[in-house]
Amino acid sequence: MKRAVHHMLLGLFVAAILVSCNNGPTLQTYFVDHQEAPNFISQDLPLSMLNMDTSNFTEAQLDAFNSVKRLNFLAYKANDNNADSMNIEMVTVKEILKHKQYNDLIEFSDKGNKIIVKYIGTDEEADEIILFGNSKKLGFGIVRVLGDNMNPTKMGTLIASLNHADIDLNQLKDIKNFFN
Repeated sequence: MKRAVHHMLLGLFVAAILVSCNNGPTLQTYFVDHQEAPNFISQDLPLSMLNMDTSNFTEAQLDAFNSVKRLNFLAYKANDNNADSMNIEMVTVKEILKHKQYNDLIEFSDKGNKIIVKYIGTDEEADEIILFGNSKKLGFGIVRVLGDNMNPTKMGTLIASLNHADIDLNQLKDIKNFFN
C-alpha cells in the first residue's frame, strides 16, 4: 500500500512538472521549426564575427557589447505571392512575444518599418534580448541576442548606437543577399 501511494505521488509530481514546463510556443521552438522552411533564412553568428569597431562606444555600450556571445537570426522574405503566409507568420511571432516572460524594452517605427525589442529576465540581468523587425516590402526578421550578464538598459543603449557603428557587413552577405 505504501509503495502504491509512493508511486502515485511520484507520478503526480512528474506530471505537475511536465505540465508546468509547457508554456506554449517559444521563440526557440519557432526558430527550430522554421530554420529550413521555405522563404526563411536562419543563421547563428558569434558577435566576434561582425568585426565591429568599438572604439567610440561608451563604457555602458562596451559592457553591453562584451556581455553578448552570439546572435541567432531568423528571417522571412516577403514577395508578391506570399503576403498572406507572411502575415500568418508575423501574427504567430507577435503572439509568442505577448507571453509574460517577454518584457518590453524599446519599440519604434520608421518609414513603414517597425522594430520591437524585448528581453527575458529581470531589469538587472537579461537571459535573452529579442529584436523583431518587419517591413511590408522586405519581410520580417528576428534576432535572439544570447550572452552572459546582459543588462537590458545597457543593451537598449547599445542597440541605439549600432546605427553609427562600423560593422563588417561582409559577414552578413548571405542575409543581405536573401533580401535582394
